[in-house]
Amino acid sequence: MDAPTSLPLSLPAIAWLAGAIGAVFGFAAQRSNFCTMGAIADLFIMEDWTRLRMWALSIAVAIIGTTGLQVVGLIDVHNTIYTGTRVPWLSHIVGGTLFGIGMTLASGCGAKTLVRLGSGNLKSLVVFAFLGLSAYMSLRGLFGSWRVAWLDPIAIQLGTAQDIPTLLAARFQLDSRSAWLACSSVAAGSLGLFALSRREMWRPAALLGSLAIGGCIVAGWYLSGQLAWLAEDPDTLQAAFLATNSGRMESLSFVAPYAYSLDLLMLWSDTSRIVTIGIASSTGVIVGSLLSAIQTRSFRIESFRDAPDLARHLVGAVLMGFGGVTALGCTIGQGLSGLSTLSLGSALTVLAIFGGASLSIKIQLRNA
Repeated sequence: MDAPTSLPLSLPAIAWLAGAIGAVFGFAAQRSNFCTMGAIADLFIMEDWTRLRMWALSIAVAIIGTTGLQVVGLIDVHNTIYTGTRVPWLSHIVGGTLFGIGMTLASGCGAKTLVRLGSGNLKSLVVFAFLGLSAYMSLRGLFGSWRVAWLDPIAIQLGTAQDIPTLLAARFQLDSRSAWLACSSVAAGSLGLFALSRREMWRPAALLGSLAIGGCIVAGWYLSGQLAWLAEDPDTLQAAFLATNSGRMESLSFVAPYAYSLDLLMLWSDTSRIVTIGIASSTGVIVGSLLSAIQTRSFRIESFRDAPDLARHLVGAVLMGFGGVTALGCTIGQGLSGLSTLSLGSALTVLAIFGGASLSIKIQLRNA
């Protein structure tokens, strides 16, 4: 795809747009009560599939939009962390499982933590701090040395990118565009049919919330993959994504941005630090949730019930920080952004997250 040699927008403008995307996500999630952990809990406790259908519809929208951007050449999903030729399957399984357990202990995933924080929940402020600290330790600190030594080396090396359309195109000598259209049609069509097959999903809050959240993923890809892409970095003379912490194309994800947000706050006077897409979108989620909570008069200051409640949230935050970095994403980073690229690693991580969360919920119900 063609790209400019200089950013079409300034870095501050990109940050403001990322914040706006995050705000739409936060507003929609707060208004519709969108929550992956809640969806799993609803299934086990009340046999209610509504929030799981919302999640499925959001993925379907994200897949359709991402495929559209891909086939017309506006983005290239092979510039993301999700579609590399190396599949660290043990990291996906272990990280995803720990993240799934952690989010049940901490009352929600990274995205839900931001939404709850915007709604006045002080528990989420503590989870935010400890999740960010754990994520930073998993990126560059003590936990990171364990991850690099014991988990990341265990991987499968593929001969091509790990997204399903590319794998099928290589295996059956198909046209890349046709493979993308076929795979996305099957995946998005199946998820959309499952999501919309029940009347409760046609309620405005559930339907519009799911569509908006899926659309935010697509908007994130366009922002980082088109508006924030330099075809030639003047310093390195190589292509670069200068508005992301990873240096790759990114959409919404809520684990590593916690760590980078803490890093920015602590080193604000360091001019090498900038407000990246991940940091701005995370901040935007809080703002969007706050606006929704004020509008619906649901803003409430909440805190921990007792010491065991605090301990559960601290353990859950640490597990999510380590698990999310190890698995290269969370329920949004892998579950929506990653799956929108039709990545095998993302699918493996999502299965592990669901497995870990399901196991944790079953244990908690048994001990209740």
